[in-house]
Amino acid sequence: MGFFGREKIPVPPHPRREPRIDLPLCLESLEQVFDGCVDFSHRAVDLGGDPAKKLTLCYIGGMVRMERVSDYVLRPLAQDKALAVGNLAGAIGRIRDGALYNLSVEERTTMDEAVFDLIGGNCLLLFPGESVCLSFNTGTEEKRSVSEPENEPPLKGPRDSFVESIRTNTSLVRRRLRAPSLKIKELLVGRQTVTPVDILWIEGLTNPELVKAVEQRIDAIDIDALIATGNLEEYIVDDLHTPFPLVATTERPDRFTAGVVEGRVGILVDGLPLGWLVPGTISQFFKTPQDKAQSWMVASMLTVLRYLCMLTTLFLPALYIAAVTFHPEMLPTKLTLSIIAAKQDVPFTSIFEVLILLIAFEIIQEAGLRLPGSIGQTVSILGGLVVGSAAVEARIVSPAVLIVVAIAGIAGYTMPSQDLAGALRLWRFLLALCASVGGLFGIAAGAAALVFHLAGIESFGVAYLTPFAANAGEQVEGRTVLRQPLPKAKLREAALKIRNRRNQK
Repeated sequence: MGFFGREKIPVPPHPRREPRIDLPLCLESLEQVFDGCVDFSHRAVDLGGDPAKKLTLCYIGGMVRMERVSDYVLRPLAQDKALAVGNLAGAIGRIRDGALYNLSVEERTTMDEAVFDLIGGNCLLLFPGESVCLSFNTGTEEKRSVSEPENEPPLKGPRDSFVESIRTNTSLVRRRLRAPSLKIKELLVGRQTVTPVDILWIEGLTNPELVKAVEQRIDAIDIDALIATGNLEEYIVDDLHTPFPLVATTERPDRFTAGVVEGRVGILVDGLPLGWLVPGTISQFFKTPQDKAQSWMVASMLTVLRYLCMLTTLFLPALYIAAVTFHPEMLPTKLTLSIIAAKQDVPFTSIFEVLILLIAFEIIQEAGLRLPGSIGQTVSILGGLVVGSAAVEARIVSPAVLIVVAIAGIAGYTMPSQDLAGALRLWRFLLALCASVGGLFGIAAGAAALVFHLAGIESFGVAYLTPFAANAGEQVEGRTVLRQPLPKAKLREAALKIRNRRNQK
Protein backbone atom coordinates (compact mmCIF):
# COMPACT_ATOMS: atom_id res chain seq x y z
CA MET A 1 0.00 0.00 0.00
CA GLY A 2 1.19 3.52 -0.78
CA PHE A 3 0.36 6.90 0.74
CA PHE A 4 -3.28 7.61 1.77
CA GLY A 5 -4.09 3.90 1.52
CA ARG A 6 -3.64 3.75 -2.23
CA GLU A 7 -2.31 0.63 -3.78
CA LYS A 8 0.98 1.07 -5.59
CA ILE A 9 0.78 0.74 -9.35
CA PRO A 10 3.20 -1.91 -10.57
CA VAL A 11 5.94 -0.61 -12.84
CA PRO A 12 5.66 -2.23 -16.27
CA PRO A 13 8.75 -3.82 -17.81
CA HIS A 14 10.82 -1.92 -20.33
CA PRO A 15 12.10 -4.57 -22.74
CA ARG A 16 14.47 -3.68 -25.53
CA ARG A 17 14.08 -5.68 -28.71
CA GLU A 18 17.17 -6.59 -30.69
CA PRO A 19 17.15 -6.21 -33.60
CA ARG A 20 14.79 -3.29 -33.43
CA ILE A 21 13.34 -3.93 -36.90
CA ASP A 22 13.15 -7.64 -37.61
CA LEU A 23 12.42 -7.42 -41.33
CA PRO A 24 14.37 -8.35 -44.48
CA LEU A 25 16.31 -5.57 -46.14
CA CYS A 26 14.18 -4.63 -49.15
CA LEU A 27 12.01 -1.81 -50.49
CA GLU A 28 8.78 -3.35 -49.18
CA SER A 29 10.20 -3.44 -45.63
CA LEU A 30 11.30 0.19 -45.84
CA GLU A 31 7.84 1.20 -47.04
CA GLN A 32 6.34 -0.71 -44.13
CA VAL A 33 8.62 1.00 -41.60
CA PHE A 34 7.97 4.49 -43.00
CA ASP A 35 4.29 3.94 -43.67
CA GLY A 36 2.47 7.24 -43.14
CA CYS A 37 5.68 9.28 -43.41
CA VAL A 38 5.15 11.85 -46.15
CA ASP A 39 8.86 12.70 -46.28
CA PHE A 40 9.96 9.17 -47.23
CA SER A 41 10.61 8.92 -50.98
CA HIS A 42 12.09 6.45 -53.44
CA ARG A 43 12.67 6.38 -57.17
CA ALA A 44 13.84 3.85 -59.73
CA VAL A 45 17.29 4.10 -61.27
CA ASP A 46 17.84 2.50 -64.71
CA LEU A 47 21.19 0.91 -65.55
CA GLY A 48 21.53 0.49 -69.32
CA GLY A 49 17.85 -0.32 -69.89
CA ASP A 50 18.16 -3.81 -68.38
CA PRO A 51 15.08 -4.54 -66.17
CA ALA A 52 17.20 -6.92 -64.07
CA LYS A 53 19.40 -3.97 -63.14
CA LYS A 54 16.68 -1.51 -62.15
CA LEU A 55 17.95 -0.08 -58.84
CA THR A 56 15.96 1.83 -56.23
CA LEU A 57 17.14 5.02 -54.52
CA CYS A 58 15.53 5.76 -51.12
CA TYR A 59 15.85 8.95 -49.08
CA ILE A 60 14.00 11.18 -46.60
CA GLY A 61 13.13 14.63 -47.88
CA GLY A 62 14.64 17.46 -45.89
CA MET A 63 17.39 15.24 -44.51
CA VAL A 64 19.40 14.99 -47.74
CA ARG A 65 20.79 17.68 -50.00
CA MET A 66 19.16 17.10 -53.36
CA GLU A 67 22.03 18.43 -55.47
CA ARG A 68 24.42 16.01 -53.78
CA VAL A 69 22.15 13.08 -54.59
CA SER A 70 21.79 14.24 -58.19
CA ASP A 71 25.45 15.10 -58.83
CA TYR A 72 27.27 12.46 -56.77
CA VAL A 73 24.95 9.45 -57.07
CA LEU A 74 22.44 9.70 -59.93
CA ARG A 75 24.67 11.39 -62.52
CA PRO A 76 27.54 8.83 -62.25
CA LEU A 77 25.04 5.98 -62.39
CA ALA A 78 23.63 7.38 -65.64
CA GLN A 79 26.98 8.23 -67.23
CA ASP A 80 29.15 5.25 -66.27
CA LYS A 81 28.74 2.81 -69.18
CA ALA A 82 30.76 0.13 -67.41
CA LEU A 83 28.02 -0.30 -64.81
CA ALA A 84 25.57 -1.39 -67.53
CA VAL A 85 27.93 -4.17 -68.67
CA GLY A 86 28.24 -7.39 -66.75
CA ASN A 87 26.22 -8.87 -63.94
CA LEU A 88 24.63 -7.12 -60.97
CA ALA A 89 27.24 -8.36 -58.48
CA GLY A 90 29.94 -6.70 -60.55
CA ALA A 91 28.02 -3.43 -60.59
CA ILE A 92 27.64 -3.57 -56.80
CA GLY A 93 31.36 -4.15 -56.35
CA ARG A 94 32.26 -1.38 -58.76
CA ILE A 95 30.00 1.13 -56.97
CA ARG A 96 31.30 0.06 -53.58
CA ASP A 97 34.91 0.41 -54.73
CA GLY A 98 34.50 4.02 -55.90
CA ALA A 99 32.65 4.24 -59.20
CA LEU A 100 30.51 7.07 -57.77
CA TYR A 101 31.73 10.49 -56.72
CA ASN A 102 30.44 10.35 -53.16
CA LEU A 103 33.02 10.66 -50.41
CA SER A 104 31.46 8.07 -48.10
CA VAL A 105 29.83 4.78 -49.06
CA GLU A 106 28.97 1.98 -46.62
CA GLU A 107 27.53 -1.47 -47.19
CA ARG A 108 24.45 -2.25 -45.07
CA THR A 109 23.06 -5.74 -44.49
CA THR A 110 20.42 -5.19 -41.78
CA MET A 111 17.26 -3.11 -41.58
CA ASP A 112 18.45 -1.40 -38.38
CA GLU A 113 21.53 0.00 -40.13
CA ALA A 114 19.58 1.02 -43.23
CA VAL A 115 16.77 2.78 -41.34
CA PHE A 116 19.07 4.73 -39.05
CA ASP A 117 21.20 5.78 -42.03
CA LEU A 118 18.08 7.14 -43.72
CA ILE A 119 17.10 9.06 -40.60
CA GLY A 120 20.64 10.40 -40.32
CA GLY A 121 20.53 11.96 -43.80
CA ASN A 122 21.96 9.21 -45.98
CA CYS A 123 20.40 7.87 -49.17
CA LEU A 124 20.18 4.14 -49.86
CA LEU A 125 20.73 2.32 -53.13
CA LEU A 126 18.82 -0.99 -53.22
CA PHE A 127 19.59 -3.78 -55.69
CA PRO A 128 16.93 -6.19 -56.98
CA GLY A 129 17.10 -9.64 -55.44
CA GLU A 130 20.01 -8.67 -53.13
CA SER A 131 19.90 -8.54 -49.32
CA VAL A 132 22.45 -5.75 -49.24
CA CYS A 133 22.29 -2.03 -49.97
CA LEU A 134 24.79 0.81 -50.26
CA SER A 135 24.49 3.91 -48.07
CA PHE A 136 25.79 7.30 -49.25
CA ASN A 137 26.38 10.28 -47.00
CA THR A 138 24.36 13.08 -48.61
CA GLY A 139 23.14 14.91 -45.50
CA THR A 140 22.09 18.55 -45.62
CA GLU A 141 24.37 19.65 -42.76
CA GLU A 142 22.01 22.54 -42.07
CA LYS A 143 22.88 24.09 -38.74
CA ARG A 144 23.12 27.33 -36.85
CA SER A 145 26.26 29.23 -37.71
CA VAL A 146 29.04 29.51 -35.17
CA SER A 147 28.52 32.69 -33.15
CA GLU A 148 29.75 34.35 -29.96
CA PRO A 149 28.90 32.62 -26.68
CA GLU A 150 25.94 34.25 -24.93
CA ASN A 151 26.28 32.90 -21.39
CA GLU A 152 30.09 33.07 -21.20
CA PRO A 153 31.08 36.34 -22.89
CA PRO A 154 34.77 36.44 -23.83
CA LEU A 155 36.85 39.44 -22.76
CA LYS A 156 40.25 38.34 -24.08
CA GLY A 157 39.92 35.24 -26.17
CA PRO A 158 38.23 33.50 -29.10
CA ARG A 159 34.64 34.41 -29.88
CA ASP A 160 33.20 31.15 -31.17
CA SER A 161 30.86 28.81 -29.34
CA PHE A 162 29.45 25.33 -29.68
CA VAL A 163 26.41 24.79 -31.92
CA GLU A 164 23.81 22.02 -32.16
CA SER A 165 25.79 19.97 -34.72
CA ILE A 166 28.09 17.47 -33.02
CA ARG A 167 30.44 17.29 -36.04
CA THR A 168 30.85 21.05 -36.05
CA ASN A 169 31.65 20.91 -32.32
CA THR A 170 34.28 18.19 -32.72
CA SER A 171 35.85 20.21 -35.54
CA LEU A 172 36.05 23.26 -33.24
CA VAL A 173 37.94 21.12 -30.74
CA ARG A 174 40.19 19.63 -33.43
CA ARG A 175 41.17 23.09 -34.66
CA ARG A 176 42.54 23.89 -31.23
CA LEU A 177 43.82 20.48 -30.23
CA ARG A 178 45.60 19.16 -33.32
CA ALA A 179 47.25 16.22 -31.58
CA PRO A 180 46.51 12.82 -33.18
CA SER A 181 46.32 11.42 -29.64
CA LEU A 182 42.94 13.12 -29.22
CA LYS A 183 40.49 10.25 -29.32
CA ILE A 184 36.75 10.55 -30.03
CA LYS A 185 34.42 7.64 -29.37
CA GLU A 186 30.74 7.80 -30.27
CA LEU A 187 27.84 6.10 -28.47
CA LEU A 188 24.13 6.17 -29.30
CA VAL A 189 21.73 7.02 -26.47
CA GLY A 190 17.93 7.00 -26.49
CA ARG A 191 15.64 4.32 -27.86
CA GLN A 192 13.57 6.78 -29.83
CA THR A 193 16.02 9.63 -30.51
CA VAL A 194 19.18 7.50 -31.04
CA THR A 195 21.27 10.57 -30.15
CA PRO A 196 25.02 10.46 -30.89
CA VAL A 197 27.14 11.17 -27.80
CA ASP A 198 30.89 11.68 -28.28
CA ILE A 199 33.51 11.05 -25.60
CA LEU A 200 36.79 12.96 -26.04
CA TRP A 201 40.10 12.34 -24.28
CA ILE A 202 43.84 12.39 -24.94
CA GLU A 203 45.39 8.95 -25.26
CA GLY A 204 48.46 8.56 -23.06
CA LEU A 205 47.47 11.48 -20.82
CA THR A 206 43.96 10.93 -19.45
CA ASN A 207 43.41 8.27 -16.80
CA PRO A 208 42.07 5.22 -18.72
CA GLU A 209 39.94 4.21 -15.73
CA LEU A 210 38.18 7.57 -15.92
CA VAL A 211 37.54 7.10 -19.65
CA LYS A 212 36.18 3.62 -19.00
CA ALA A 213 33.89 4.86 -16.21
CA VAL A 214 32.46 7.63 -18.40
CA GLU A 215 31.89 5.23 -21.27
CA GLN A 216 30.15 2.68 -19.03
CA ARG A 217 27.82 5.25 -17.47
CA ILE A 218 26.80 6.72 -20.80
CA ASP A 219 26.35 3.29 -22.35
CA ALA A 220 24.12 2.29 -19.40
CA ILE A 221 21.65 5.14 -20.08
CA ASP A 222 18.49 3.41 -21.30
CA ILE A 223 15.84 6.09 -21.86
CA ASP A 224 13.53 6.98 -24.70
CA ALA A 225 14.99 10.39 -25.54
CA LEU A 226 18.15 12.37 -24.87
CA ILE A 227 16.99 15.90 -25.57
CA ALA A 228 17.68 18.00 -22.46
CA THR A 229 20.93 18.39 -20.54
CA GLY A 230 19.43 16.64 -17.52
CA ASN A 231 18.91 13.51 -19.60
CA LEU A 232 22.69 13.16 -19.58
CA GLU A 233 23.86 14.81 -16.37
CA GLU A 234 21.52 13.09 -13.93
CA TYR A 235 22.39 9.67 -15.32
CA ILE A 236 26.18 9.92 -15.02
CA VAL A 237 26.76 11.86 -11.77
CA ASP A 238 27.68 10.06 -8.55
CA ASP A 239 25.12 11.75 -6.29
CA LEU A 240 21.68 13.03 -7.25
CA HIS A 241 20.88 14.34 -3.77
CA THR A 242 22.89 17.54 -4.03
CA PRO A 243 22.16 20.90 -5.66
CA PHE A 244 25.84 21.42 -6.49
CA PRO A 245 26.95 20.63 -10.06
CA LEU A 246 29.13 17.53 -10.37
CA VAL A 247 29.99 18.02 -14.06
CA ALA A 248 31.15 21.29 -15.60
CA THR A 249 29.33 22.62 -18.65
CA THR A 250 30.60 25.21 -21.10
CA GLU A 251 29.62 26.61 -24.48
CA ARG A 252 33.16 27.77 -25.22
CA PRO A 253 35.43 25.41 -27.20
CA ASP A 254 38.58 26.99 -25.73
CA ARG A 255 37.52 26.20 -22.17
CA PHE A 256 36.43 22.71 -23.22
CA THR A 257 39.77 22.04 -24.91
CA ALA A 258 41.69 23.36 -21.90
CA GLY A 259 39.83 20.91 -19.68
CA VAL A 260 40.65 17.99 -21.98
CA VAL A 261 44.32 18.99 -21.98
CA GLU A 262 44.25 19.05 -18.16
CA GLY A 263 43.36 15.36 -18.21
CA ARG A 264 39.58 15.51 -17.96
CA VAL A 265 37.14 13.68 -20.21
CA GLY A 266 34.95 15.77 -22.50
CA ILE A 267 31.42 14.88 -23.60
CA LEU A 268 29.54 16.32 -26.59
CA VAL A 269 25.90 15.57 -27.45
CA ASP A 270 24.31 16.05 -30.85
CA GLY A 271 21.59 18.68 -30.67
CA LEU A 272 22.92 20.45 -27.55
CA PRO A 273 25.29 23.45 -27.92
CA LEU A 274 27.26 22.56 -24.80
CA GLY A 275 30.28 20.55 -23.76
CA TRP A 276 30.66 18.63 -20.50
CA LEU A 277 33.89 18.09 -18.56
CA VAL A 278 34.30 15.37 -15.94
CA PRO A 279 35.18 15.06 -13.16
CA GLY A 280 33.82 18.32 -11.73
CA THR A 281 35.44 19.80 -8.61
CA ILE A 282 34.54 22.88 -6.58
CA SER A 283 37.56 24.90 -7.70
CA GLN A 284 36.69 24.31 -11.36
CA PHE A 285 33.46 26.30 -11.01
CA PHE A 286 35.33 29.39 -9.78
CA LYS A 287 37.66 29.55 -12.78
CA THR A 288 37.09 31.42 -16.03
CA PRO A 289 38.97 31.28 -19.34
CA GLN A 290 40.08 34.88 -18.71
CA ASP A 291 42.13 33.77 -15.69
CA LYS A 292 44.94 32.65 -18.01
CA ALA A 293 44.55 35.65 -20.32
CA GLN A 294 45.29 38.20 -17.60
CA SER A 295 48.19 38.91 -15.31
CA TRP A 296 48.55 36.24 -12.65
CA MET A 297 48.23 38.90 -9.94
CA VAL A 298 44.98 40.28 -11.39
CA ALA A 299 43.64 36.77 -11.94
CA SER A 300 44.48 35.78 -8.36
CA MET A 301 42.81 38.91 -7.00
CA LEU A 302 39.64 38.22 -9.01
CA THR A 303 39.59 34.58 -7.87
CA VAL A 304 39.84 35.67 -4.23
CA LEU A 305 37.04 38.14 -4.91
CA ARG A 306 34.83 35.34 -6.24
CA TYR A 307 35.40 33.25 -3.12
CA LEU A 308 34.59 36.25 -0.92
CA CYS A 309 31.42 36.87 -2.93
CA MET A 310 30.51 33.21 -2.47
CA LEU A 311 30.77 33.61 1.31
CA THR A 312 28.85 36.89 1.12
CA THR A 313 25.92 35.52 -0.85
CA LEU A 314 25.74 32.49 1.44
CA PHE A 315 26.09 34.02 4.89
CA LEU A 316 25.20 37.74 4.75
CA PRO A 317 21.38 37.36 5.08
CA ALA A 318 21.83 34.76 7.81
CA LEU A 319 24.33 36.94 9.69
CA TYR A 320 21.93 39.90 9.53
CA ILE A 321 19.10 37.81 10.97
CA ALA A 322 21.34 36.47 13.73
CA ALA A 323 22.79 39.87 14.63
CA VAL A 324 19.50 41.78 14.66
CA THR A 325 17.36 39.10 16.29
CA PHE A 326 19.67 37.24 18.67
CA HIS A 327 23.01 39.06 19.00
CA PRO A 328 22.55 42.84 18.74
CA GLU A 329 25.73 43.30 20.78
CA MET A 330 27.68 42.26 17.67
CA LEU A 331 26.81 45.51 15.90
CA PRO A 332 28.18 48.99 16.66
CA THR A 333 25.86 51.06 18.83
CA LYS A 334 25.10 53.69 16.19
CA LEU A 335 24.31 51.02 13.59
CA THR A 336 22.03 49.22 16.04
CA LEU A 337 20.15 52.43 16.84
CA SER A 338 19.82 53.21 13.13
CA ILE A 339 18.36 49.76 12.39
CA ILE A 340 15.95 50.05 15.34
CA ALA A 341 14.78 53.50 14.20
CA ALA A 342 14.20 52.24 10.66
CA LYS A 343 12.21 49.25 11.93
CA GLN A 344 9.85 51.16 14.22
CA ASP A 345 7.05 51.42 11.66
CA VAL A 346 7.70 48.04 10.00
CA PRO A 347 5.09 45.48 11.17
CA PHE A 348 7.17 42.38 10.35
CA THR A 349 10.10 40.72 12.08
CA SER A 350 13.57 40.77 10.55
CA ILE A 351 13.33 37.06 9.81
CA PHE A 352 10.13 37.54 7.82
CA GLU A 353 11.54 40.59 6.02
CA VAL A 354 14.66 38.77 4.84
CA LEU A 355 12.81 35.67 3.69
CA ILE A 356 10.16 37.69 1.84
CA LEU A 357 12.79 39.77 0.03
CA LEU A 358 14.82 36.69 -0.87
CA ILE A 359 11.72 35.07 -2.35
CA ALA A 360 10.81 38.29 -4.20
CA PHE A 361 14.36 38.45 -5.56
CA GLU A 362 14.04 34.92 -6.94
CA ILE A 363 10.61 35.66 -8.45
CA ILE A 364 11.89 38.75 -10.27
CA GLN A 365 14.93 36.87 -11.55
CA GLU A 366 12.83 33.96 -12.80
CA ALA A 367 10.36 36.32 -14.49
CA GLY A 368 13.18 38.19 -16.22
CA LEU A 369 14.64 34.94 -17.54
CA ARG A 370 11.40 33.48 -18.89
CA LEU A 371 10.01 36.54 -20.67
CA PRO A 372 11.26 37.97 -23.99
CA GLY A 373 14.15 40.40 -23.79
CA SER A 374 12.23 43.68 -24.05
CA ILE A 375 9.51 42.60 -21.62
CA GLY A 376 12.04 41.05 -19.27
CA GLN A 377 13.85 44.37 -18.87
CA THR A 378 10.53 46.07 -18.08
CA VAL A 379 9.71 43.46 -15.45
CA SER A 380 13.15 43.86 -13.88
CA ILE A 381 12.77 47.65 -13.67
CA LEU A 382 9.22 47.40 -12.32
CA GLY A 383 10.24 44.74 -9.82
CA GLY A 384 13.17 46.84 -8.66
CA LEU A 385 10.89 49.82 -8.08
CA VAL A 386 8.23 47.79 -6.27
CA VAL A 387 10.58 45.66 -4.19
CA GLY A 388 12.96 48.55 -3.65
CA SER A 389 11.83 52.08 -3.02
CA ALA A 390 8.08 51.38 -2.91
CA ALA A 391 8.43 48.63 -0.30
CA VAL A 392 10.65 50.82 1.88
CA GLU A 393 8.42 53.88 1.58
CA ALA A 394 5.36 51.77 2.42
CA ARG A 395 7.12 50.58 5.59
CA ILE A 396 6.79 46.95 4.54
CA VAL A 397 10.53 46.29 4.82
CA SER A 398 13.35 48.25 6.35
CA PRO A 399 16.15 49.80 4.23
CA ALA A 400 18.83 47.71 5.96
CA VAL A 401 17.16 44.44 4.93
CA LEU A 402 16.85 45.65 1.36
CA ILE A 403 20.56 46.53 1.26
CA VAL A 404 21.58 43.17 2.74
CA VAL A 405 19.49 41.13 0.28
CA ALA A 406 20.64 43.26 -2.67
CA ILE A 407 24.32 42.81 -1.76
CA ALA A 408 23.84 39.05 -1.33
CA GLY A 409 22.07 38.82 -4.70
CA ILE A 410 24.67 40.84 -6.58
CA ALA A 411 27.49 38.84 -4.99
CA GLY A 412 25.89 35.66 -6.32
CA TYR A 413 26.05 36.99 -9.87
CA THR A 414 29.86 36.93 -9.76
CA MET A 415 29.87 33.11 -9.93
CA PRO A 416 31.19 31.92 -13.32
CA SER A 417 28.89 28.88 -13.17
CA GLN A 418 25.14 29.47 -13.02
CA ASP A 419 24.66 25.91 -11.75
CA LEU A 420 26.86 26.72 -8.76
CA ALA A 421 25.04 30.03 -8.27
CA GLY A 422 21.71 28.17 -8.11
CA ALA A 423 23.07 25.81 -5.43
CA LEU A 424 24.35 28.78 -3.40
CA ARG A 425 20.92 30.45 -3.58
CA LEU A 426 19.29 27.32 -2.20
CA TRP A 427 21.74 27.05 0.67
CA ARG A 428 21.32 30.79 1.33
CA PHE A 429 17.69 30.08 2.20
CA LEU A 430 18.65 27.14 4.40
CA LEU A 431 21.27 29.15 6.31
CA ALA A 432 18.78 32.00 6.79
CA LEU A 433 16.31 29.53 8.29
CA CYS A 434 19.06 28.13 10.55
CA ALA A 435 19.89 31.68 11.71
CA SER A 436 16.22 32.37 12.43
CA VAL A 437 16.14 29.33 14.73
CA GLY A 438 19.45 29.47 16.56
CA GLY A 439 21.29 32.70 15.68
CA LEU A 440 25.03 32.29 15.31
CA PHE A 441 24.80 28.76 16.66
CA GLY A 442 22.32 27.93 13.91
CA ILE A 443 24.64 29.45 11.30
CA ALA A 444 27.55 27.41 12.65
CA ALA A 445 25.46 24.24 12.52
CA GLY A 446 24.32 25.05 8.98
CA ALA A 447 27.88 25.78 7.85
CA ALA A 448 29.07 22.50 9.39
CA ALA A 449 26.27 20.66 7.57
CA LEU A 450 27.30 22.33 4.31
CA VAL A 451 30.96 21.36 4.72
CA PHE A 452 29.93 17.83 5.72
CA HIS A 453 27.72 17.60 2.63
CA LEU A 454 30.46 18.84 0.28
CA ALA A 455 33.08 16.58 1.87
CA GLY A 456 30.94 13.52 1.19
CA ILE A 457 30.54 14.20 -2.55
CA GLU A 458 32.70 12.64 -5.23
CA SER A 459 32.72 13.08 -8.98
CA PHE A 460 34.04 10.02 -10.80
CA GLY A 461 36.18 9.08 -7.82
CA VAL A 462 37.61 12.57 -7.26
CA ALA A 463 36.79 14.46 -4.06
CA TYR A 464 34.50 17.40 -4.78
CA LEU A 465 36.48 19.71 -2.46
CA THR A 466 39.69 19.18 -4.44
CA PRO A 467 42.17 20.90 -4.15
CA PHE A 468 41.12 22.00 -0.64
CA ALA A 469 40.76 18.36 0.41
CA ALA A 470 43.50 15.97 -0.70
CA ASN A 471 42.57 12.65 -2.28
CA ALA A 472 43.59 9.65 -0.17
CA GLY A 473 46.05 11.77 1.76
CA GLU A 474 47.89 12.91 -1.37
CA GLN A 475 49.09 16.48 -1.14
CA VAL A 476 48.21 18.95 -3.87
CA GLU A 477 51.11 20.84 -5.39
CA GLY A 478 50.82 24.47 -6.40
CA ARG A 479 48.37 27.12 -5.28
CA THR A 480 44.74 26.39 -4.51
CA VAL A 481 43.20 29.86 -4.86
CA LEU A 482 46.01 32.16 -6.01
CA ARG A 483 47.14 31.45 -9.56
CA GLN A 484 50.81 30.89 -10.17
CA PRO A 485 52.63 32.53 -13.09
CA LEU A 486 52.11 30.15 -15.99
CA PRO A 487 55.85 29.39 -16.56
CA LYS A 488 56.00 28.09 -12.96
CA ALA A 489 52.93 25.83 -13.23
CA LYS A 490 54.78 22.69 -14.22
CA LEU A 491 52.33 20.00 -13.11
CA ARG A 492 48.73 19.08 -13.76
CA GLU A 493 46.23 18.24 -11.03
CA ALA A 494 47.26 15.18 -9.02
CA ALA A 495 43.67 14.28 -8.13
CA LEU A 496 42.88 13.39 -11.77
CA LYS A 497 45.45 10.54 -11.63
CA ILE A 498 46.62 11.25 -15.14
CA ARG A 499 49.48 9.38 -16.78
CA ASN A 500 51.71 12.39 -17.41
CA ARG A 501 51.49 15.23 -14.88
CA ARG A 502 54.20 17.34 -16.49
CA ASN A 503 52.71 19.94 -18.85
CA GLN A 504 55.77 21.98 -19.81
CA LYS A 505 59.54 22.03 -19.60
